[in-house]
Amino acid sequence: MSRTPPRQLSIGAFLMRHGHHVAAWRHPDTDLEGNVFQVFKRQVLAAERACLDAVFFADSVALTNGVPALEPLTLLSALAAVTERIGLIGTATTTYNEPYHVARKFASLDAISQGRAGWNLVTSDNAIEAHNFGRDAHVGHAERYARAREFYDVVTGLWNGWDDDAAVNDKAGAQLYRPGSVRRLDHRGEHFSVAGPLNVARSEQGHPVVVQAGSSEAGRDLAAATADVVFTAHPVLASAQAFYRDLKQRVAAAGRHPDQLKIMPGLFAVVGSSEAEAQDKFGLLQELIQPDVGLALLGRMIGNFDLSGYDLDGPLPELPLTNDGQRSRQQLLTALAQGENLTIRQLYQRIAGGRGHFTVIGTAQTVADQMQQWFEEGAADGFNFMSPHLPGGLDDFLQGVVPELQRRGLFRTAYAGSTLRDHLGLARPGRAHA
Repeated sequence: MSRTPPRQLSIGAFLMRHGHHVAAWRHPDTDLEGNVFQVFKRQVLAAERACLDAVFFADSVALTNGVPALEPLTLLSALAAVTERIGLIGTATTTYNEPYHVARKFASLDAISQGRAGWNLVTSDNAIEAHNFGRDAHVGHAERYARAREFYDVVTGLWNGWDDDAAVNDKAGAQLYRPGSVRRLDHRGEHFSVAGPLNVARSEQGHPVVVQAGSSEAGRDLAAATADVVFTAHPVLASAQAFYRDLKQRVAAAGRHPDQLKIMPGLFAVVGSSEAEAQDKFGLLQELIQPDVGLALLGRMIGNFDLSGYDLDGPLPELPLTNDGQRSRQQLLTALAQGENLTIRQLYQRIAGGRGHFTVIGTAQTVADQMQQWFEEGAADGFNFMSPHLPGGLDDFLQGVVPELQRRGLFRTAYAGSTLRDHLGLARPGRAHA
């Protein structure tokens, strides 16, 4: 009799230049002078040796918090050339891009990497990006999501305009492609008019995996209908479980099987050989927080508000519902401040590392215990690991937590497939656009 293989975690590494803690750049071990690509190359190769599903790069089309960042598609294309199996996920906003460009660039990355690409579809939550694209004000929340849905339809329509077996390559018969195997899109919508076809063929995995991070009502509806993977922020088990149930139900209501969507909360973990060592590592980073930087981070993440006029040791003021930023993150941070009676200073200290994500500080066994609980109790299909600082924070996780999960049978010890869809256990998409 055939036996269903045991369910295992999906794990990605969410990489930032210095690490996720807002003071990571000041950590004594952080290399500020080294070549940025070489820093990422070493970390991605380490993640591949540990058999992680993917590496993930966020993006902003503006200088945010004074930290420069490479354009992710360029970076991932270079990483594709020096890796063999690990998935490569990059962010491209639907607010300040055009769908043909996004479709072509990610299809190209998918071809270069032989089916390992993923597109993190976002609606920009950083209001200052607007000024780089000829706008005096950011696009409103409702319009961003309406544009995003149509953007997705155009991109996937272009990807699916090619049949899998389009190439004939018949020199004698003078035929490069099978007739009818490459189709125009001829999309006419509220936001876009795109003829097509795309000038990049389909890859080994069909087309790139689609990832989303929105957790607002509009974000959940969009993800339920379109996403393969959702990254989400939840600081505690109960809220993660509620989100998991709700989103899986929405997936079913959208006519899809719940297993077609992988839910991967962010995980910020500081790992030590003992609980005390882990707390010391975290404490060092906390001591390096500059108040103005912590305040700026909080203001942006709570909805793009200027909090500089408020007393740092006073309560978080009542803020209107954001139209520029992430409404789900605003709700999360406001509830955290009110529920624990935190001052503004205490709140930015709380989010300086995990930014509202699930945070664990302890030994490899402690972190693995928490991951296992969330996985087995209906809160997550996997995690997107947010390293406190690089390289040490990721090394601690890969060398401590991953082997512990492997010993428990919760994570692979070798790749079983070659594409990102293989790693995530996702079916290959059909060839035709509806």
